[in-house]
Amino acid sequence: MKGHCPSSWNRLEWRQLLTEMVPSSRCFLAPPILHFLSYGSLFRGTCVCSLCSLSQEIAWCMGLELGKINIKRFADGEIYVQLQESVRGCDVYLVQPTCPPANENLMELLIMVDACRRASAKNITAVIPYFGYARADRKTQGRESIAAKLVANLITEAGANRVLACDLHSGQSMGYFDIPVDHVYCQPVILDYLASKRICSDDLVVVSPDVGGVARARAFAKKLSDAPLAIVDKRRHGHNVAEVMNLIGDVKGKVAVMVDDMIDTAGTIAKGAALLHQEGAREVYACCTHAVFSPPAIERLSGGLFQEVIITNTLPVAEKNYFPQLTVLSVANLLGETIWRVHDDCSVSSIFQ
Repeated sequence: MKGHCPSSWNRLEWRQLLTEMVPSSRCFLAPPILHFLSYGSLFRGTCVCSLCSLSQEIAWCMGLELGKINIKRFADGEIYVQLQESVRGCDVYLVQPTCPPANENLMELLIMVDACRRASAKNITAVIPYFGYARADRKTQGRESIAAKLVANLITEAGANRVLACDLHSGQSMGYFDIPVDHVYCQPVILDYLASKRICSDDLVVVSPDVGGVARARAFAKKLSDAPLAIVDKRRHGHNVAEVMNLIGDVKGKVAVMVDDMIDTAGTIAKGAALLHQEGAREVYACCTHAVFSPPAIERLSGGLFQEVIITNTLPVAEKNYFPQLTVLSVANLLGETIWRVHDDCSVSSIFQ
């Protein structure tokens, strides 16, 4: 398997490769073994069905099975974790987003990492599709915590050897870790979908919903044949004064694609979409990697401002949060290929070039 790093994979190729390596379609029979431990009981039957969870989908795409793990909660809320199979001398990949409820899921991840370390796993990689607390990456006022750095320290001290995260809120968050971090960009998944919808037309303009997201929107526009860029600039001229929103760029008669890393309450992106319609945009699309969808996000997104809201499944989407304009894209193949490359010591950055 060393050096065997094709640029793209599908499920049949995964299984064909696995069949050539071992007679079983289970996992590798001797170290290094690739084990996948699911989100745990917290997500089963609540946020998503366990059969449809991202961890299960990754394993399915790779022709592997999830490792067996028992996760439960005591009456006082404490988390109990026990691995149901040996991981001694193995490379272990723990798939766990620190999504809402962030504190519970983060603690669950830390205890899973600790359990693997104490079970003599050779290497432990925390695969974190959504990295909670990523927005707390700097001090904006005095006497504030930099929680992103604190979480990075906790994961490292728990025993993780590597972190694999999707679309971090800011690139500098990688520097908070004292262990290697592979930053997975989900942009190709969204771009492929836009191409399949033939949205990549000559009258397309990429829009950043705020000034802080300009670099992200510029990179996105470059992949769309250097599409023009527009920026929503919001300013507050004083206390108790309503925000003033201005548009930098031209969207009149064009298809506007708003790009952001996450949608939480959807306040910023909804106000931006309203401004784009006011400035004459023909259609408005919203694209983001992480759909946090805190209330009242669904009401704002489904109110008719957007032709389509395109997200990925880095966070589980509750069934009640689906609406007609919502499209959920899977990052399972992308994460699967990344994990194979990490496991085989191949380049990860070449996936996104």
